[in-house]
Amino acid sequence: MKTKPRLLLTSVFGPYGIDDAYGRSDNKMELFHNQVTREQGVFSYRFHHSSFGLFFLAENLQTSTRVLDFPTREEFSKEVLRGYDYIGISFIMPNFAKAKAMAEMIRKLAPETRIVLGGHGTAVPGVESLIPHDHLCKGEGISFLRELLGEECDRPIRHPIMYSSYNRMQMGVPIRNGSGILIPGVGCPNKCRFCATSHFFGGYTPYLESGQDIYDVCASYESELGVTDFGVLDENFLKERDRALDLLALMERDGRRWTFGIFSSAETLQALGDLDLLVRLGVSFVWMGVESKDPRYEKNQGTDFASLVADLRRRGISVMASTILFAEHHDHDTIWQDVDFTIGLQPDYIQFMQLGPIPGTALWNDYEEQKLLCDPNDVPWGERHGQDKIWFRHHAFSREETRTYLRDAFRRDYSTHGAAFHRVIDTALRGHQYASTHADTRIQFRAPGLEAFALMVRPFMLASTLLAQNAATTDLVRRLRREYRDRFGRPGFKDMMLSVAVTALALVERGRLALRWKARQPPRLMKDYRVPGNGDAFRFRSRGALQSVRWLTRAVFSPFLGSRAA
Repeated sequence: MKTKPRLLLTSVFGPYGIDDAYGRSDNKMELFHNQVTREQGVFSYRFHHSSFGLFFLAENLQTSTRVLDFPTREEFSKEVLRGYDYIGISFIMPNFAKAKAMAEMIRKLAPETRIVLGGHGTAVPGVESLIPHDHLCKGEGISFLRELLGEECDRPIRHPIMYSSYNRMQMGVPIRNGSGILIPGVGCPNKCRFCATSHFFGGYTPYLESGQDIYDVCASYESELGVTDFGVLDENFLKERDRALDLLALMERDGRRWTFGIFSSAETLQALGDLDLLVRLGVSFVWMGVESKDPRYEKNQGTDFASLVADLRRRGISVMASTILFAEHHDHDTIWQDVDFTIGLQPDYIQFMQLGPIPGTALWNDYEEQKLLCDPNDVPWGERHGQDKIWFRHHAFSREETRTYLRDAFRRDYSTHGAAFHRVIDTALRGHQYASTHADTRIQFRAPGLEAFALMVRPFMLASTLLAQNAATTDLVRRLRREYRDRFGRPGFKDMMLSVAVTALALVERGRLALRWKARQPPRLMKDYRVPGNGDAFRFRSRGALQSVRWLTRAVFSPFLGSRAA
């Protein structure tokens, strides 16, 4: 009798963010700390994201499946020996060497197991002959795996219930998991020349097609995890305008105070007509591609970014402005014009990202045709990640120069406007003022959430005063402390005690950074789906000598500290 197949879905093995045969220390496994707040010392945001796609795939199969996320090499090899029919390896271009090593390990330890390669790394030219495999999944994976495993392909999509980020820490203080991940769809119809995701998925593929679909998933999160804040992993969430407005109508009908961190292009925000719709919807964070001060991309033409950013922050919506460095028009002068333009917008966060030709994009094809790309033998795939040196020939910059310019851009932003953490608090206080004094009761409805966040982070002000690294942060923190006193009065006994505790943990964290301890590693995650006797609960394995101390402090602080924009 034919047995049902068993499937393992795995990310690449660790450790991550260190210099070894498989990776580099300049590409850390922490999104914000790696490419947003990287030069902000003790104030940098610290958290990890799980490999959402693996769990999304497993949720939508009928096959017995185990997801293994962030394993060590030894953990992965032990798992291979359990005898799976299929092992799927998800990887991106910088992790090419790890994916290759894992495939070779499978061939050696379990030669009968069929290897499935997936993720953006499958776009690497010649991958078909470079990594051992049996099946190659390029693009959307649910339909691919269902067909491969002989399952019904047109079943409805089921959204997983899982946290957006975990292993979270701010200024040395452990922060409880509080946000859920929401994936309404993949790809983007704009298909910008450099965008890997929209080219990989061939445009936009919706998973949650209606406002009701999204509402139902959010309601499940609140019921199962108590989560009311969501990180929306959708390239341009508001592009589906009717879907967002239907969601808003349902939320206001039932008095839901859900909040959302979203990605959006400027033209999509402007198409809304009224930014107060974002406040009513509970949007607390917008990641927006500014790219350049010149409107070189259709999505940004006609945009007054300074007014747009100011109008969003005034409403309590934190803004991440993303800018591309080392574009074709950049030289040693014009690059600083774009850097200073973005800094001058005064967003809460700035992502400076090097122009990065990714296989499969129009940008890659153009540069390949012009013979501008570096040879993989000279610049390995592991060094192509956008946060160190470019991997193409630029007319004005050497590869070594690009590392320095990128670092200095982040430092210029930090020294000009202070730490992003405090800018976010400033935005929340502005939003509270806006909502609490607004004539529309639907806007007033959002004031309590903004006040709650502001009061939760108030205990960080003492440590922030003591540890400020530049005049901009010092001035901003002083202003925030005055505003706290004017609006909420002097801190009470509980806040003062928490302030002392936060300061102690922040001092320890500053010492850790001064000693240059090794990169924080994400705890391993494992979850079984439809595996008899194992259940479907997450299993964590944490690493590090200080983990017991972190869990203790997490227990102390968890009643007080929540989440925002992470």
